Amino acid sequence: MIQFIPVDKSNPPARSADVAPAQVQELLRRACFDCHSHETVWPWYSQIAPVSLLIARDVKKGRKEVNFSTWDKYNEKRKARKLKEIAMQVEKGNMPLFYYLPLHPGAKLSPAERELIVKWAKQS
Repeated sequence: MIQFIPVDKSNPPARSADVAPAQVQELLRRACFDCHSHETVWPWYSQIAPVSLLIARDVKKGRKEVNFSTWDKYNEKRKARKLKEIAMQVEKGNMPLFYYLPLHPGAKLSPAERELIVKWAKQS
């Protein structure tokens, strides 16, 4: 019965979300955009409950925290706050989420890649 619970797996129209220099932007796209943009890739297993419910919840929560597709709508104060949060979460190793990585190994960030994102977030 759980399979029949409707789950929102929509991607609103995505605008260009270049929020960082090219090298950092590529890392954000690879490791963050599935949950933090309107460019979510919904894999086959996102169609099967209860996984579909968990993925939809994570994407909704991720977009609420920071959404790179709507970054240009954030005011400067909000951008500064989000950059501080990004630096802190990436530096601590909290992002990408540990349970996301087994099925998305390309999202794994090396220490150097983490450092690059943190440096960008702290300097912006």
